[in-house]
Amino acid sequence: MATATVNSIKTIGVVGSGTMGAGIAQIAAQAGYTVVMNDVETSFLERAIKTIQGSLQKFHEKGKLSAEDLKATLDRLTHSVDITQVAQADLVIEAITEKIEAKKDLFGRLDELCPAHTILATNTSSLSVTEMARSTKRPDKVVGMHFFNPPALMKLVEVVRTPLTSEESFATAWEVALKLGKSPVEARDTPGFLFNRLIIPYLNEATWALYEGVGSVEDIDAAMKLGGNMPIGPLALLDMIGTDVQLLACEGLLAELGNPKFEPCPLNRAMVRAGYLGRKTGKGFYDYSVDPPRGIDMSVFRR
Repeated sequence: MATATVNSIKTIGVVGSGTMGAGIAQIAAQAGYTVVMNDVETSFLERAIKTIQGSLQKFHEKGKLSAEDLKATLDRLTHSVDITQVAQADLVIEAITEKIEAKKDLFGRLDELCPAHTILATNTSSLSVTEMARSTKRPDKVVGMHFFNPPALMKLVEVVRTPLTSEESFATAWEVALKLGKSPVEARDTPGFLFNRLIIPYLNEATWALYEGVGSVEDIDAAMKLGGNMPIGPLALLDMIGTDVQLLACEGLLAELGNPKFEPCPLNRAMVRAGYLGRKTGKGFYDYSVDPPRGIDMSVFRR
């Protein structure tokens, strides 16, 4: 069966219109691709379009995007709750919830809908790309393309090769990442790939340090910014990522590798249960209802 090559890819489908899906759709449209964005509810898609419009407007105000290019980018974007609309895509990038069964179900459906040449990619940050590939009849055309948040600004893309991925599919995903203005790195399909294998234990340990009273939210973040030359502290970074996303990542790596360093901190689990998910809910390790944001009162989790 023929495989899409970088030169034959004209349309990119993006399934999932959350923070990552919207960002991927934006940069693909900016790079000149026709983009079809899909999600289960119209309100999700409308919110994503508003987010993209706001992001593009900021680039325009900073002189990095002309008014003509802004309009052209938006003109290349379409959206629909009808998943059959992504069947026209030469490359489909999945960016739905980080749950393996949901992703496998989606890949099976995409496999039935899309032409034989279409490459199917997942934006998963830690789940098995091989499992997703095996839910299709085209495992050679399944590849990981792990973008980083926010996709419009972050340069890294982990291009993940499974034992089943063809060289042509991998090379195409790599070249698409370059065309999107990213700097790809190659990763094997192992739990956490490269970046999360290293960053998840670091963020988990920062949560344990707070839980054990080693330091306050602000002091833990200041220590890593000033002593580790990090651009952002680990707890502030967790608020950007989402404490729920971190919990899922820890649980997934623990299940796969059995290493106790991935055991989620009880504070992480308590915060997720209480709805302290980070910036997206207004409270995480910091309270974003005040300006400037301040560290949470830990006593609420010790009652």
